[in-house]
Amino acid sequence: MESKAKNAGILGIGNLLLSDESFGVHVTEFLEEHYVFPASVTILDGGTAGIYMAPFLEEHDPIFVVDVVNLKDAKPGTLCTFTAEDARNGSMQPRMSPHQLGILEILDICSLRGIEPGCVEFYCVVPESLATGLEMTEAVASKIEKISGLLVERLQKMGHEIRLKEKEHA
Repeated sequence: MESKAKNAGILGIGNLLLSDESFGVHVTEFLEEHYVFPASVTILDGGTAGIYMAPFLEEHDPIFVVDVVNLKDAKPGTLCTFTAEDARNGSMQPRMSPHQLGILEILDICSLRGIEPGCVEFYCVVPESLATGLEMTEAVASKIEKISGLLVERLQKMGHEIRLKEKEHA
């Protein structure tokens, strides 16, 4: 039986009530507002869904996770990209964690089921504040467009045709 090619998935993770923790969710909103994606790319605001993100991870490959990350001695607003392997071998700490389960634990569950995506990449920023609040700090909010551009560029290199949305004239 032929296996069906999977769509690429962009998963924004975060809690809108905790200032910079909402970064991943805001990136997914920015992407949907500014770009036209082909049917081969799915964008999901994963919020704090925890284990409920497993079906999305199992149905997409590659997966691009957008979140905040704790990097020792890094300034707020620092961007970083890394793979699931980097996170598993301890070079990165992807779990800040108001999320019920960390993304690595969810990937492990997918792996146990035999449906883990082959390519998982993280696109993250170091938060300045995780305090209760609806506004992100400038150090983090200013990185939404940059991370979005990196994701679009990566997907285009993989052959996905993505274009900017036409601006509406008043």
